[in-house]
Amino acid sequence: MPTETPAEIRLATVTLALAPINAAASLRDQAYARLKQAIAQTDIYGTREEIRLDEKELTEALGVSRTPIREAMTLLEQEGFLRTVPRRGVYILRKTKKEIVEMIHMWAALEGAAARLATLRAPDEDIATLRRMFIHFGSKTPVDQIEEYSEANITFHQAIVELSQSPIIVDTIKNIFMHVRAIRRMTIAQSDRASRSIVDHMNIIEALERRNTELVERLVREHSLELAAFVDAHCDFLD
Repeated sequence: MPTETPAEIRLATVTLALAPINAAASLRDQAYARLKQAIAQTDIYGTREEIRLDEKELTEALGVSRTPIREAMTLLEQEGFLRTVPRRGVYILRKTKKEIVEMIHMWAALEGAAARLATLRAPDEDIATLRRMFIHFGSKTPVDQIEEYSEANITFHQAIVELSQSPIIVDTIKNIFMHVRAIRRMTIAQSDRASRSIVDHMNIIEALERRNTELVERLVREHSLELAAFVDAHCDFLD
């Protein structure tokens, strides 16, 4: 089979969810924040095609000149969200399967530490919000409402990190969140992972409610490591 030349590589057409920014604050900083949020919400692994950012479309969507857009994209590239290909443009950076597995291992360690701290720091009423995230599903299995459950699943993991009340953990984990979030969303409907996931979540919530520090750290870590093992075994398309 002939090798594709750069001109033949397929590109995905993706419209980022953006709104015009307020000129009262730094245009670069606002463009950076809006772009980063939009990229984080984009399903970057939902297609094998590369996702290229169109500078003209971004300037029109945000209502600013190209200078703050370029400055914002430079910052995002330095943080590992974007990559520039000479004579081709700027692309949302995607990771290889090996990199994704390593990221999930890092997430497992950090979220486990966050859950441990949550048992020591989080108020009861904040922990109670975790259980309420899943009341909506009632007697239905997650597969019956997979899209809604996928979002609840992601929100659940974010919430555990935030319950740690640790700015260091929150700040450290945020730059891998985009990739782990996308992989969680993609794999949740596979191999009955949704049904097993909700059982894991309930066990984690109960351990948090009992303030069982050692148990909750282990459960949270093992839950994410199961995802890493699944990606390693079944997600060859990432390479």
